Amino acid sequence: MQEGINAGAPWASSGRQPKIAIVGAGMSGIAAVIKLRKAGYRNLTVYEKADRVGGTWRENTYPGLSCDIPSRWYSFRFALNPEWTHRFSYGPEIQAYLEKVARDFDVESAIRFGTAVKSLDYVVLPSEEAPKWRLVTEGGETSLYDVVISATGILHQPVMPDIPGLTSFEGAIFHSAHWDHSAELNGKRVGVIGTGSTAAQIIGDITSRVGEMVVFQRTPQWMVPLPQTEYSPGLKRLLRFLPFLQWLPYFFYFFAGLRTFGAATVGDKKMQERISQACLTNLAQNVPDRDLRARLTPDYQAACKRLILCSSFYPAISSENAELVTEKIQEIDAKGVCTEDGQHYELDVLVLATGFDPSAFILPTKVTGEKGLDLEEFWHRAPRAHRAVAMPGFPNFWMLEGPTGPVGNLSLITISEHQIDFVIQMLDKMKRDGHAAISAREESYVGYNDAMREALPNTVWMSGGCTSWYMDDSGLPNLYPWAPGRYLKSMRRPKFEEFHLRDEVAATASA
Repeated sequence: MQEGINAGAPWASSGRQPKIAIVGAGMSGIAAVIKLRKAGYRNLTVYEKADRVGGTWRENTYPGLSCDIPSRWYSFRFALNPEWTHRFSYGPEIQAYLEKVARDFDVESAIRFGTAVKSLDYVVLPSEEAPKWRLVTEGGETSLYDVVISATGILHQPVMPDIPGLTSFEGAIFHSAHWDHSAELNGKRVGVIGTGSTAAQIIGDITSRVGEMVVFQRTPQWMVPLPQTEYSPGLKRLLRFLPFLQWLPYFFYFFAGLRTFGAATVGDKKMQERISQACLTNLAQNVPDRDLRARLTPDYQAACKRLILCSSFYPAISSENAELVTEKIQEIDAKGVCTEDGQHYELDVLVLATGFDPSAFILPTKVTGEKGLDLEEFWHRAPRAHRAVAMPGFPNFWMLEGPTGPVGNLSLITISEHQIDFVIQMLDKMKRDGHAAISAREESYVGYNDAMREALPNTVWMSGGCTSWYMDDSGLPNLYPWAPGRYLKSMRRPKFEEFHLRDEVAATASA
């Protein structure tokens, strides 16, 4: 504690360091610690449920795991990496990169590993002059914080399919996010439920070594080839010697991403057509069987669902030991999968590549804001936020990669870094003006989300004729409907008038 300063008083007006809790030690949590420290905020505690950093790259270890964003762009701006081995990095290398960055910047000294957060309550206590966030861990430990930053990410809670008999299967069965590396695959009969990005990578990687591959497809997906290449030792030496050269590919891929996938999703018809043609060409060139090609051809616009970049799926599903099943699954029994046409597929291994809950974010952690406002009830399976970082009724609570942000085929590291810079500007504003709390104004939140709702019909996510995991219970995609560059600009230049800047807040917190 800083000598002579009242720890119970509002941090900004008392001149003390704010006590900040960060939930999650994935890429966003790592970046938050590094950037906050650089900005002068050093009283940080990171709560991580697992035993090491990494987030989604720690949790997912399935065969064929790779990133569909170029490595030179999928990097922290403060830690560009000359050692990337491929244009599109594989999962273990990304995990190693995140661990190295955490070590190099001493992030781990701020992390409490194996400590999941059970609840967060915005409270005023008799011993405190200003409301605090009361954080309770799953182990029952309680701490008070001035500011909370949620860095839990978007897709971290696996969804199990609702199929009768799921638990009756006697073979190895697991979700792709919980890959069972002890399960023998060589020569075995393997089934995969799902054909999204994860499934495509798994199928492309393991089909050549399994005995039989049975893929259960509900909806076909559009795909373009992954233009993978291995970087030479000479290039790595050059970038180590002249590290500033790394900014060239970083900005090349940055602007390419914004002008291609970023533009196509929010109304650029010409770019949509170019992507559609690339997908059709990929199908024609890599799936020779006409009937199979027809069953793999979606009936919706390319990029309506998250576009898959994968070069191995089509050759794998076209191989002699692979079968594509498009009939609806009726049930799973002890020996395999039964479909509604009466077929039974006997299997040794069943992989559930059925995705994640996109509406969870920080949930199931119970978050209670002002006047007992419950976050889960506030969202009601249709999470929204103001500029994807804040919500009315939750003062001094910030989200990284929150609802309605620009995701899709873009670098979430870039998005997160901009959001962290935004939060830092808000903290600086509090410190400069002595504010006790900041939260999004109700009218700003409503106006912003109404404007997004009006803009969504112009996006391919609504006009493209599909349903996807982007959609929540509101029937609308939980995404930013304008050009991604516009969002990044809004993060660089906060509009403080959109936020309620308060000096006296004690009466609004829960007792």
